[in-house]
Amino acid sequence: MPAVDVANADSALRRELYFFTLYRLLEAALLVFVLFGPIDGLVGEPRHDIFARSLSLAYLALAALLFAFGRRGDLQGQALAGIATDLAFGILAIHAVPGAGTGIALMLMFNVGAAALLLRTRYGLGMALVAVLGIIGEFAWTSLVEESEGRRLAEPIMFSIGYLAIATLTSVLGRQMRAAHALAEHRGHETAHLVEVNELIIRRLRTGVLLVDGHNRVRLANEAATLLLGEAGDGQRTLDVALPELAERLAAWREGAIASDAPLQVSPDQPEVVPRFTRLLAGSDQTLVFLDDTSLAARRAESLTLATLGRFSASLAHEIRNPLAAINYAVQLLEESDDIRPADRRLLEIVRQQGSRMNGIIENVLGLARREPAKPEHVELVALARHFIDEYAASHPLEDDSLRATGSEARITAMFDPRQLHQVLTVLVHNALLYGRLPGEPARIQLNVHRDANGTPLVDVLDRGPGIPEQVAQQLFRPFFTTSGHGTGLGLYIARELCRGNQASLDHVPMPGGGSCFRIRMAAGEASRNHPGARPGTAPTARTPGQR
Repeated sequence: MPAVDVANADSALRRELYFFTLYRLLEAALLVFVLFGPIDGLVGEPRHDIFARSLSLAYLALAALLFAFGRRGDLQGQALAGIATDLAFGILAIHAVPGAGTGIALMLMFNVGAAALLLRTRYGLGMALVAVLGIIGEFAWTSLVEESEGRRLAEPIMFSIGYLAIATLTSVLGRQMRAAHALAEHRGHETAHLVEVNELIIRRLRTGVLLVDGHNRVRLANEAATLLLGEAGDGQRTLDVALPELAERLAAWREGAIASDAPLQVSPDQPEVVPRFTRLLAGSDQTLVFLDDTSLAARRAESLTLATLGRFSASLAHEIRNPLAAINYAVQLLEESDDIRPADRRLLEIVRQQGSRMNGIIENVLGLARREPAKPEHVELVALARHFIDEYAASHPLEDDSLRATGSEARITAMFDPRQLHQVLTVLVHNALLYGRLPGEPARIQLNVHRDANGTPLVDVLDRGPGIPEQVAQQLFRPFFTTSGHGTGLGLYIARELCRGNQASLDHVPMPGGGSCFRIRMAAGEASRNHPGARPGTAPTARTPGQR
């Protein structure tokens, strides 16, 4: 149970204090009525008439004052001042009006109990003890000093026991009330916090959520639903106006029909959604409408497909390694033969190089499937770009096409796995040769190695083709996306994944003057541009795994 906050618990007892002050005002008014009322001899002749009348008027004035200020100030102070006033005037009234002494003592029992309820335990029991001493003291004074024998000793003793008992009981009740209030307040804060969390979760859900009442008025809509509705829901709080087709499906569902799973096109510029319906509460006319974005479901299916394809690729790559090893071994044996002509020996060299590249691709596919980390090292990019162009031109006849390296500096060092960088460049250059040319003209491909304003190493693969439309550029790096009838759509996806594994990025940069630019942004090797350990990457090259 949470600790009791005294200030908050006291604030919850303000209503009880109000009734306590109202009861006190009733007591004072009743005492005045007894002494000044039209019925003579109602309680007998007062012992001290003037003193009793003055006492009753003074008590009434103080009771009215305490009632007027009962809702202000400190509750503990007001309750303590009130019970002190009650006991002082009550004991004096018992002595001054002996005919009403028993009734006044009985009415004071409520005051003692109310005070113990409102005050702390020690103060409540302390005031009960004061009442006991007062009632016994008054009896002793009357019996010994004034030698009056109107009452017996049993009466003040019984009232004393009653005061202590009622004070103890109401004190326990007061503690329980404060603890219950503290617990309720704590639970209230927790509930409010949970409500805020729930609202945040619902608001940030990628699934659209609408709350629709029985008249098809939209009561609530989270961010995803607002985005999905778009202009259809702009300013329209009625589903019949904003989305008539969705309103028709909701009406059919309410009549007991099975909800259709067919996608719903909200607007031409928004993705299709599949609506699902459920009642907010049993018997309620309010309905929760969930709008599932079909593109999200497609991405989830795509992720599952990629995971399956990754396992398949790893298995396939493993199976290819054995025949590839036999091919490489056979090529080595042929190269050792003296009967091979120079032209054929050049062909054997190309076979050996491409076999090595294929083996490198297999290793990368296995590493990507197994999520093995890359092995970045210091690479001198300018030399690597030139070495890559020489190897690519040797294994891929360019004919009229051109492929050249440019750079603003003689040496630029970066951190990258050279073999994986070779594979990324192969993908980008191969795509540029296929798509980066104008009709009837040769391709002009350029590898530009430079730095940005912050000194970050960059490698740009540029072409002078027709460029890439914005709608296509937004999907370039999605797996299986391709504009070619023969491509797999995995080339750029794998290239970006390889870059990410090397703490680098691969992005398409729009070219205002036409053409395309794919930019690799790398991690710098070190502050010095002439790192002594930097070397051109001469790892085996790789065959293009796919087209964009």
